[in-house]
Amino acid sequence: MISDLTDLIPEFNLIYDDDLRKHVLAVWSEAMEIGGWSIEDLREMPYTLLVKDVDISFPKHVSVVCRLCLAVENVLADEYGDRYEIDHDTLVAGALLADVGKLIEIREVDGEYQWASMYQYLRHPFTGVGLCFKHDIPEAVMHIVATHSWEGDKFRRRPESIIFHHADFIDFDLTRYG
Repeated sequence: MISDLTDLIPEFNLIYDDDLRKHVLAVWSEAMEIGGWSIEDLREMPYTLLVKDVDISFPKHVSVVCRLCLAVENVLADEYGDRYEIDHDTLVAGALLADVGKLIEIREVDGEYQWASMYQYLRHPFTGVGLCFKHDIPEAVMHIVATHSWEGDKFRRRPESIIFHHADFIDFDLTRYG
């Protein structure tokens, strides 16, 4: 399963810390198991149900948003040096985990994607943090998961969360309005 995940989303390999990468992949594996998803299922799963007829898969969205984060990280480092303290592994791990709770939030029934019962109670930032906590993901990474969506609007976001939040909404808003 792990090599299939890294083939599907190569950005997992951009986490430099081997232990952190292992924990991030463990979160994904468990979320897939809980949600009943296979690698092949993920290739078809839309990344959001908030927009009708989305033709962008969940793994593609995760990959694109992670690469947007990396681009921002690189531009800021090139232009400002170490002005902002951005931890690369925290940013990448957070980008890869921020939406992992959607694997519990969304389900597929007879070829139709719909909200799972969990969505009535908890959105993906909450379930994502729960899974991360269980798998010893560092607090700084869980911060990104917890604060990346509107649930985090009243919380002071750390630099990595600010970057992810905006990258995520670039992709979402282009999907919604583009």
